[in-house]
Amino acid sequence: MTAANGVTLARIAATPALVLVVLSGIPSWTALLLWLVLALSDAADGWVARRRGTSASGAFLDPLADKFLVLGAMAAIAALGDFTWAPVALLAAREALITSYRVVVARQGVSVPARRSAKAKTLVEFLTVAFVLVPVAGASRGDLTNIAHVALWLAVVLAWASAAQYLLDSRSAGRRAFAGNA
Repeated sequence: MTAANGVTLARIAATPALVLVVLSGIPSWTALLLWLVLALSDAADGWVARRRGTSASGAFLDPLADKFLVLGAMAAIAALGDFTWAPVALLAAREALITSYRVVVARQGVSVPARRSAKAKTLVEFLTVAFVLVPVAGASRGDLTNIAHVALWLAVVLAWASAAQYLLDSRSAGRRAFAGNA
């Protein structure tokens, strides 16, 4: 158990609390503050891992924690009617596909580092949720909601584009491995 993995596991453990806070009503300062702490802890565990050394378990757990956090928050927001379910379901399907892919290739001893496009997707997802949680009223509320909906669909596009990159990388790596064994 590394320090970075401890931060990651704490983020996973705190996700149900975030979901409950979001379900109690948004927008709210409590939900926004908890979201920001949990989202920023993603950067914190990465910083700790780079300073103290990465681990194979951390390479798997960190993106998994991001998925729990983002999908948990988005599902709660959709349950309240502030997001439609379609983009949330598309994001969940992508995450299930890529997580399954990572598990399969990990069994072959292959680690799949996060691509920049996937990191951009995660950043857009974090911002999307934050826009919904900001407690403002009036026209500003409508503006933030509109921005959040556009950002949500941008996250879907980035998610599936990065998934395609992972799968194309896998295909190329498979051809190189096959050629090397021939």
